[in-house]
Amino acid sequence: MKYLSKFIFAFFIVFAHSVSAANLPDFKSLVKEASPAVVNISTIQKADSSKGYSLVGPNGEEIPEIFKHFFRMPEFEQGERPKHQAPQSLGSGFIISEDGYLLTNHHVVADADKVIVRLADRRELEAEVIGSDKRSDVALLKIDAHNLPTVELGKSKDLEVGEWVLAIGSPFGFDHSVTAGIVSAKERALANETYVPFIQTDVAINPGNSGGPLFNLDGEVVGINSQIYTRSGGFMGLSFAIPIDVAMNVADQLKANGYVTRGWLGVIIQEVNRDLAESFGLDKPAGALVAKVLPDSPADEAGLQAGDVILSFEGLDVTLSSDLPHYVGQVKPGVRAKVEVMRAGRKQTINVKIGVLPNQNQLASAGQDKYNADTLNRLNVDVVELDEQRREKWQVSAGVVVRRVMPGAGSNSGLMVGDVITMLNGEQVGSVADFNRIASSLPVNRSLPMRIVRRGSPMFIPLRVE
Repeated sequence: MKYLSKFIFAFFIVFAHSVSAANLPDFKSLVKEASPAVVNISTIQKADSSKGYSLVGPNGEEIPEIFKHFFRMPEFEQGERPKHQAPQSLGSGFIISEDGYLLTNHHVVADADKVIVRLADRRELEAEVIGSDKRSDVALLKIDAHNLPTVELGKSKDLEVGEWVLAIGSPFGFDHSVTAGIVSAKERALANETYVPFIQTDVAINPGNSGGPLFNLDGEVVGINSQIYTRSGGFMGLSFAIPIDVAMNVADQLKANGYVTRGWLGVIIQEVNRDLAESFGLDKPAGALVAKVLPDSPADEAGLQAGDVILSFEGLDVTLSSDLPHYVGQVKPGVRAKVEVMRAGRKQTINVKIGVLPNQNQLASAGQDKYNADTLNRLNVDVVELDEQRREKWQVSAGVVVRRVMPGAGSNSGLMVGDVITMLNGEQVGSVADFNRIASSLPVNRSLPMRIVRRGSPMFIPLRVE
């Protein structure tokens, strides 16, 4: 009886493992078909001949001059410097056409003097960078070859959270390494990555995977592996891929024009939290709060105003403020788009003719906002008139500057010394007299919007007067 019990137990263990294995996807055929189109990418960069080659010890310490001749290499003598660094394996890529076009990340090939592509058959070919787009982190390369294996492109918009995905790349230079996982989330916004709605996965991605393909179970590329979130420098379960729909739109523009154009609205926005939602009469924290309308921008010409909360763009709900740049960036310049806003407690639709997104320097220039009466008030802050120096430095047309913050409503809202208050409860603040008048009639025990400019950046903060 004892042996029978052991047999039954062992049977159930084997059966359970069989059932579990039967429910897991089989990646073997996918890998065999897709791997030949995945490449390793290395770059060569010229050394800076204006800088000497410092010699250091194993712990980074400077080697004494009398010992340096033991470490010198012949080609370094008489002031000679090596003309190139050795090729560095930086990332991965994948072939999208039989005549040699392939995709990778911008950061893989940025600042490279020469790009080397190693194919699955071990051939190494120099690639031409057709175009590279820093904002989306996508680069289009071309190698001189024909009848190449290619990947099949899918549609990232059809991905679902929880779906199995697989990555092939060259982590740490180990070619054609395969890892698998699931889609953890879609349309993730990352800091400083405004125009890409990233796919988040738990696929193991490490240095060298950048630029490699992310496949669905049908063997279609649905993304380009681009970034990881890490505190250790290695994989921690949070990987991010550029949706292939976004990447191919960029690649098509790079191939046709050599550069990428995106739609532009011309607003500085911020997130809507619970208190701000209440202060603007919203049922829930959602939308993109317009902190500033840039002068002479499409938004300015259409009549958008600071304090508007953008609820939808071309019928697409703006749940998070980070949704808006994704939507606008995908619209061709010149197209008219419908923007639904909440203004003064009422919804209205505004038609905006989308413009061309300026480059980073132009945006930085445009972002300089057209930005200090001694008295205590209901906010318990001390404000003074706007002086000419600040007016010119920040290009502020009107407002008052916070000179002192005492315990009270102002400090509770997060006001700081030096903040410029330009709007309070929907009214423009043009002077200390305006500020005192508005502050004296503020309603109590509910959140109210207050627009400030802090170190040159406009924002709304919620204010509650007890």
